Amino acid sequence: MPALRTRDLIPPDKFHALFSKQKATLYTDHTLPHHHHHHHTSSSRTSNTPRPLAPTLSWAPLGNLVATASERTVRVWNPERPVAKNSTELRGHTGYVDGVAFHPRREAELASGGSDGVVRLWDVRAKRATGEIKVGGAGGVGQQGGVYRIAWSPDGKEMVVGRTEKKKGSKDREDTLISISLATLSEIGQYPQPAETPSFAFSNSGRELFTTTSLGTINVLDYPSFETLHSIRGHVAACHSVAISPTGANLATGGSDSLVLIWDTHDWMPKYSITDFVGTVRNISYSFDGSYVVGGSDEGSGLTVTHVESGDAVTTVATVGEKGVGCVGWHPNRYALAYTGDPSGLRIVGGIASS
Repeated sequence: MPALRTRDLIPPDKFHALFSKQKATLYTDHTLPHHHHHHHTSSSRTSNTPRPLAPTLSWAPLGNLVATASERTVRVWNPERPVAKNSTELRGHTGYVDGVAFHPRREAELASGGSDGVVRLWDVRAKRATGEIKVGGAGGVGQQGGVYRIAWSPDGKEMVVGRTEKKKGSKDREDTLISISLATLSEIGQYPQPAETPSFAFSNSGRELFTTTSLGTINVLDYPSFETLHSIRGHVAACHSVAISPTGANLATGGSDSLVLIWDTHDWMPKYSITDFVGTVRNISYSFDGSYVVGGSDEGSGLTVTHVESGDAVTTVATVGEKGVGCVGWHPNRYALAYTGDPSGLRIVGGIASS
């Protein structure tokens, strides 16, 4: 089955027939042990177990690179070449990496952040770090802390970083949103959040920031003032993920109530809910044209593609295991879908890899 071409649009009645025939390619840095290691020595067992990917991924703006993270390492793949030696490894973080985000306009500029409390900027082509911003909140070994999410403003001039810290003598975490100027690599402002804020995303204009909270609320903040414009409620449990449609007509949110809600951005009313998830919906992605949406949850198997306009499920992508999907991300200009959560590595459905 040939790959679906760039900017080809597929109507919902034909989506299953076309997308279900697309092959899923595995991208893994994991090499099988040599045949003479067949007795179970500890070394062969460690080399035989790939390091799990963190639940984060990011496509470069043209879709010709995709970034993932595993432990302290960031790895960038060319989706056309699924062989590990063609991927780029970026090392420098001293803690586990929790978030990667490509610059929205520059082809090979990537930001990453994690438990060391540092946001690093990388030139992927030159394979080197180009700058860093220490935002603090670093967690100790095995503790949550540091940078947990990065969102670029649409023009790429600023970013918002989520920093989390353990409250002293309590199980709760304290989340702070920090705006950063790319030109000066410095903080513009710090905005402590009244509740845990697992996810946030810019509007398409960059004038608003959508935040989700452990209380189940979704806040629409003015940017750059961070003042609350609207607060909307729909989830009956913590809200963990948010995405804005490329058309701007609707917003998708996912929660630990195993629901994705689709909101109308004109009146902030929920249009419908998508119910076929198990566990917490950790992230959501819209296709480039805003026609289809997918959520990644941390339990169960299979990725359901929903047609946004009708709310109908059009196809389900089979996944490996029952551990859910760590992170999902549609390609920025064609129907190809990347996801983490497969124990073997990154998978991309949509036949991009040259065979």
